[in-house]
Amino acid sequence: MSDKIAHVTAATFDAEVLKSKILTLVDFWASWCGPCRMIAPILDQLAEQYAGRVKLCKVNVDEESDLAERYRVMSIPTIVLFRGGEVLQTSIGVKSKKVFADWIDSNLE
Repeated sequence: MSDKIAHVTAATFDAEVLKSKILTLVDFWASWCGPCRMIAPILDQLAEQYAGRVKLCKVNVDEESDLAERYRVMSIPTIVLFRGGEVLQTSIGVKSKKVFADWIDSNLE
């Protein structure tokens, strides 16, 4: 996994995500989730591609069920884009790198 992706917990979520000065993509995932494992390399590539412009974070829903509940995560992987502490958009399931990149690009200021 890329060292450019932060593992976020309930204790660090506000500082890492809600108070982030840049667009932040949060991957709600679990280790047992096949589709989550499928998009992990894509997210690693996106973290490299958007370094300094977009922050990528992961939340393990098994360990951080309160955060999953707070953002109404019912299926994983759920990817949520945040800016200024607000949810911009949510995507559920596996998508191609191009789809994620287009999604990010359309939300960059």
